[in-house]
Amino acid sequence: MAQAPRADVDAVIHVPAALALRQRPGVPGVRSTFGTSTELLNVVRLMFSRLASHVCPNGHRVPPTFDVAAEVPFFCPECGAQVDAPEAEALAFNADGACPACEGTGIVRDVDDEALVPDTSKTLEGGAVKPWNMFGWKVQPDIAREFGVRTDVPWRDLQEWEKEIVLNGPSEKKEITLRSKKGMHDIDFTFRNARLTVTEELRRAKDEKRLARVSRFLIERTCSACHGTRLSPEARRPEIDGLNLAQASAKTLEELLAWAPSIIDPLARDMHPMAHGLVDQLTQMAERLIHLGVGYLALERASSTLSTGERQRAQLARAVRNRTTGVLYVLDEPSIGMHPSNIDGLLELIGDLLADGNSVLVVDHDVQVLREADEIIEIGPGAGSDGGTVIAQGSVEQVTADPASRLAPLLDGREVIAVREQAEPADMFQNGEIQLVTDPLHTVKALDVRIPRGRMSVVTGVSGSGKTTMVLESLVPALRATIEDRNLPEHVVTIEESGIEHVHHIDATPIGVNIRSTVATYSGVLDPLRRAFAQTPDAQARDLKLGDFSYNTGSLRCPRCKGTGRVELDVQFLPDMDIDCPDCEGRRYGPKADTILRDGVSLPALMRATVVEAIDRVGDIPAVRRTLQTLIDLGLGYLTLGEDTPALSGGEAQRLKLAGQMGRTQSHSVFVFDEPSVGLHPLDVRTLVHVLDRLLDHGATVVVIEHDLDMIANADWVIDIGPGGGESGGRVVATGTPGQVARSDDSSTGAYLRRYLES
Repeated sequence: MAQAPRADVDAVIHVPAALALRQRPGVPGVRSTFGTSTELLNVVRLMFSRLASHVCPNGHRVPPTFDVAAEVPFFCPECGAQVDAPEAEALAFNADGACPACEGTGIVRDVDDEALVPDTSKTLEGGAVKPWNMFGWKVQPDIAREFGVRTDVPWRDLQEWEKEIVLNGPSEKKEITLRSKKGMHDIDFTFRNARLTVTEELRRAKDEKRLARVSRFLIERTCSACHGTRLSPEARRPEIDGLNLAQASAKTLEELLAWAPSIIDPLARDMHPMAHGLVDQLTQMAERLIHLGVGYLALERASSTLSTGERQRAQLARAVRNRTTGVLYVLDEPSIGMHPSNIDGLLELIGDLLADGNSVLVVDHDVQVLREADEIIEIGPGAGSDGGTVIAQGSVEQVTADPASRLAPLLDGREVIAVREQAEPADMFQNGEIQLVTDPLHTVKALDVRIPRGRMSVVTGVSGSGKTTMVLESLVPALRATIEDRNLPEHVVTIEESGIEHVHHIDATPIGVNIRSTVATYSGVLDPLRRAFAQTPDAQARDLKLGDFSYNTGSLRCPRCKGTGRVELDVQFLPDMDIDCPDCEGRRYGPKADTILRDGVSLPALMRATVVEAIDRVGDIPAVRRTLQTLIDLGLGYLTLGEDTPALSGGEAQRLKLAGQMGRTQSHSVFVFDEPSVGLHPLDVRTLVHVLDRLLDHGATVVVIEHDLDMIANADWVIDIGPGGGESGGRVVATGTPGQVARSDDSSTGAYLRRYLES
């Protein structure tokens, strides 16, 4: 229903009302929380408006009364003053209930004094105050000298009063002498201290680029006025059962649901029907989220801190809240980021939708989901130009029996799970180890974790158990701090890393947003290709150089689209259409480039070729052959050289980022992957396992955060965090080989892994 170009199909008939949920919901803004995005906070605010004890103008607490909902004036029993109970909107931090200090965001920005003077060995004359230099206030040291501050002495040697003048001095006018080409000039200048320089620049920052420049001098901290609750003092006054709205919002969803029914009985009897109605509504809205495994989240949790899977589940629960019938639900990989136990909840939700008379179309690869389907439509046989055909369709049994199906061996268990040779338990730590010891952080308890060097370790656990905290907030920054000889993060007690020199965090985020970035430019093959074409007789006869073959700036680029390969059409009353450039047909080059051939092929034609096709045509260039062969080994041979990198899937982006690291000695490197199997077909997961095995062959240590049972089954070492999410998780419940963890009675992951290995 959003503005989109017309689908390139012959016909679509019998279309019901449809609701499509994206695979990756957008990252929310600073004002969004788990409570607002799920609309649960609306109900809780209504409860605190209608069921709470309120405060009279003289500060007396008035018992809960039905008069609030009846909109009847009521009076304080102690002083007789009329009480004006706030409406639900007055308790909203995005409206009237916002903390005035932080404007409802819960955070404030302060100037970071350490960032103002990053190098204390410099003098003021030598540029010690960074913002003065960056923002064009280089005369400030001359003005500071008029206050008696020594400007030729290193910052670290200045007296405290001198530093205070520089950082926070008064905005007084001083006469200084400036030298120019025309001589000496006495001019009055107003002193702008270092902090004021930053705050003034922040006020002027109207675009992202300028904001990024000034943000380096700022530090975000929790608002001291509201303590991060986002609420004004007035919005925090109503209380239910001794709790205010901020304290209720700090409860996890599971805690909130356990608490809510208990507030009914203490209320006056005439308030019970209304209280039951509000509590029932809260419970009904929250049940889906509990089944989907996010009951550990608190309503106050900022949406921007949620994982992709958590955001998707919040979106899914909100979309299916109403008991619709006759609606087509299209779910794009709803299983991403889900632990197998959460997938059970997802399947229950789909079952409820079907029971209500809806249709559900799921795009997914997870075998646990596929086995529950009524009908499977399998597209293939390969990817890119090798795909696009329906190769099998029918029930699970019919697809399993179809020889054309590539899913069949996965559905019936014929496919071998373990595809790499795993380390023996006795040899697991023979190459050394990384030991991480931490204090508690967030909901994660104190940890003491061993990670074997030169092995593939997989960190598992249900959503919210603490995997990200352990790996991305503890292990990675601790290793980087050790490598760069910096202080460890405050919560990290020790890390023993035995000679690690490089840490590579390979995630699935898109590669840039610039449509000028292509597979050819990102992988590095375009430059040697341009060089090779510039050396052809055709190019030399026309005096064409290396730069002429650039589709960004060269003379051979398409003049109409200026090398982007796309043009935007204004079709007046309809949405603007973004189409392939009609002149170059998306190849980015003008017609002259087609006439310059190397072994019978032009550069624009190569950009339209897949990696597999291109290696046969330009494999005689060693640097190009090595890179293209690596892309093929990574399972990316179907991509075209001219494909836009921002359009790649998360899995494709992840493997393309890896391309530059393959083939090197990596014995002093740690590679960290955050759910690399997201969006991958099970057969692609096996390709990924082989890719990681190549890194291990070159001595790398690989750490993977993962839910996919294929990936877990192929690990050398498994670290399972749990047993639950939030406060009920955060500790190591099992470690060992996949087989050892599968036999653990304490591990939720182990239970699913055991059934998986047995199947």
